[in-house]
Amino acid sequence: MSSATAATTLEAGFTPLALRHLDAVMAIEQRAYTQPWSRGNFLDSINVGYQCQGLMAGEHLLGYFVAMMGVQEAHLLNLTVAPEHQRQGWARVMLDALALWARGQGARALWLEVRVGNDRARAVYAAHGFRTVGLRRGYYPAAQGRREDAVVMCLTP
Repeated sequence: MSSATAATTLEAGFTPLALRHLDAVMAIEQRAYTQPWSRGNFLDSINVGYQCQGLMAGEHLLGYFVAMMGVQEAHLLNLTVAPEHQRQGWARVMLDALALWARGQGARALWLEVRVGNDRARAVYAAHGFRTVGLRRGYYPAAQGRREDAVVMCLTP
């Protein structure tokens, strides 16, 4: 399903993530990842004023993203679509909103890291115009105390 089709079959909008959303966020995070963010990661992000947005269909959380601004650049820290809503174009909707926000903040670049093994996410980012610019060795925690490399990607919004 294309992002346009997903947007027309299910009405959704963005809302700033707040403490009241954290149970739903954590439920999605636990289902989506083997190495999920902690509740503390989300609390800290909200409390320091990062751009934390939930994509809502009524009271139902479809996904969320967390980003921060630096000097003329934005950094995507987490973008997650609930597993039951993946492959429906919602990641693209969130990336469009993120790029628009970054542009509005004066960002000249939007950066992210993604696990080397996350081929699906890498393909979504590449289709959205992100280009691979580097590799961070041992960046992510992995199972059994191991580490996984991260691909660094950049978009000029």
